[in-house]
Amino acid sequence: MSLLLGVDTGGTYTDAVVVRNGCIAASAKSLTTRHDLSIGIGNSIRSVLDLGGIDPSEIGMASLSTTLATNALVEGHGERAGLVYVGFREQDIHSHGLGAALAGDPAIVMEGGHDHTGSEEKSLDMEVLEKWLAANNGVAAYAVAGRFATRNPEHELAVADAIRGATGKPVSCSHHLSAKLNGPKRALTALLNARLIGMIARLIGNAEKTLEELGIDAPMMVVRGDGALVGSMQAADRPIETILSGPAASIVGAHWMTGAKNALVSDIGGTTTDVALLRNGRPQIDPLGAQVGPWRTMVEAVAMRTTGLGGDSEVRIIGEGLCGDIELGPRRTVPVSLLAMEAPEEVHAALDRQLRSDAPGEHDARFARAVPGMDAAGIGSKERAVLNRIGADTVPAGSVLRTRLDGMALKKLVNRGLVQIAYATPSDASHVLERLKNWDADAAVKALELLSRKRTGAGMRIADGPTDLAEKITNRLTHQTSLALLEAAFAEEEVDFGDSPSVLAEHVLMQMGLQGHMGLVKLNSGLNVPVVGVGASAPCYYPAVGERLSCEMLLPENAGVANAIGAVVSQVSFRRTGMITSPADGRFRAHLEDGPLDFGELDDAMGVLEEALGGEARKQAELAGAMEIALAATHDIRRANIGAEEIFLEAEIAVEARGRPRIALSD
Repeated sequence: MSLLLGVDTGGTYTDAVVVRNGCIAASAKSLTTRHDLSIGIGNSIRSVLDLGGIDPSEIGMASLSTTLATNALVEGHGERAGLVYVGFREQDIHSHGLGAALAGDPAIVMEGGHDHTGSEEKSLDMEVLEKWLAANNGVAAYAVAGRFATRNPEHELAVADAIRGATGKPVSCSHHLSAKLNGPKRALTALLNARLIGMIARLIGNAEKTLEELGIDAPMMVVRGDGALVGSMQAADRPIETILSGPAASIVGAHWMTGAKNALVSDIGGTTTDVALLRNGRPQIDPLGAQVGPWRTMVEAVAMRTTGLGGDSEVRIIGEGLCGDIELGPRRTVPVSLLAMEAPEEVHAALDRQLRSDAPGEHDARFARAVPGMDAAGIGSKERAVLNRIGADTVPAGSVLRTRLDGMALKKLVNRGLVQIAYATPSDASHVLERLKNWDADAAVKALELLSRKRTGAGMRIADGPTDLAEKITNRLTHQTSLALLEAAFAEEEVDFGDSPSVLAEHVLMQMGLQGHMGLVKLNSGLNVPVVGVGASAPCYYPAVGERLSCEMLLPENAGVANAIGAVVSQVSFRRTGMITSPADGRFRAHLEDGPLDFGELDDAMGVLEEALGGEARKQAELAGAMEIALAATHDIRRANIGAEEIFLEAEIAVEARGRPRIALSD
């Protein structure tokens, strides 16, 4: 009987599990090595094989889930990308956050595009494109979005071919990522996809190379953001579809471990907390498209609320006000206790030196290190100077920041993924409180002692030593996690409470109800469904969350590897969607990949479109290695009554190909 290997590469840990006959045969964890992900992947696989006494030749399928794309978008990381915007207006580039997402990367708005019927509005100006490409060749990938490209992709395809011919770089076409209208939103999705291509390709390449080196000859799958499995090459081509991959796998894993039908699943990682709803045993799919951080994409994925809150979230001391405050995230930093395991002499020497100072310093307990092997092409002179000061060592951040402009340069280096920052985190607080014992607790104590000396607006210390500060940090994590769960619950409520989920979650009546206020008014509030807590640190933090929300908190035995479990219990699934419109009375237009095609009868148009969509969905499922593929189609025909006559407006056809992943049989 072949065994199934699941691997999840998270921001802090890389997990691995082996499943045999529906049971977990072994599980293991290793630290994620961001500079070379294959090291962490290899370590976790070796550990799980050793612990289970498993021969690599017994592995029949390997599957990977990852938070890499999610974390990259939350933290603003990714490679430089160029956007070609066809047939739109210049001001459209600022719609749906597209201008902010570009963040200074090159873009061009050129003539072309189609109308809503798929007819060409203006011809392409390829000469303008050629000049722009020659002047903007310092990018890793390109995104192309054409006006009404989902009704006729001709111009997108022509521009993509021209870019590949001139540059040899990867190109993301917006109509390949969504069949829906809304050009600016499709452009944003294509841009983010282009930015992620190199990052995800390296991850997949590293994983496949590691499997080969370990003697595992089995197909490798990747978990998509809706929880389905796809082939590794398909994931590399459309990495945007792997956003929420890790969280989606955790939901599948949470259901598999607990059997919960209706519950909130909360997955705490190093960088994010991801909350989703299980309803009747299935994860909810977001009808508006996946949202990660500030970006609302057009990717079909689980209805997940992602918050920049995790075990490795940066602790931010707010000195303003009489009492001051503590906030966590959204940026992830390397825990000081973890950094001290890797560079003990440098970290402890700097912490001891800072502790000997009578006054707290602005950059106390903060460290910087360059990420080896990363391409620093295209950075400015200020960034280059800061990067050179860091060199190949782990250094106190204060030693490389000589001016305020240096601080901005360091931030840009972090956003590019060229530099990592280490600082105090909830993980450090848990080591101080002896709830975790994985890393260097002495370094955590020193770091929190330094932070506790910071002053409030009234001149008082922010905390009475490291233990007091650690309690405040974990209490803050409980509070922010509770808010994330309440927001998710309010977002799924069928009742309209008249305000946004975030406002409702923080409303004074809600918060007083959580405290069981008993004055002239009696207030009681909480969650009315169980919460399944998953993630390595869930047992450490989530009992307090369940108590605060007065709900049942389910913490399954293998909560720490839920993502890796979900990676091997999913199915292969591909869904393709197409539209039929009516450009004139008695004419029905099917919008196909190779252009629109007109018919005199609606049934004929629907038959041709359904066959084309089914063929494409089946082809993708077969490329992913699916077996026993079944097709299911849905039709949404929209009509309007005008007087006594019923008028056809449009029809949407969706075809899903679903099958089980191919498993290589062992000898």
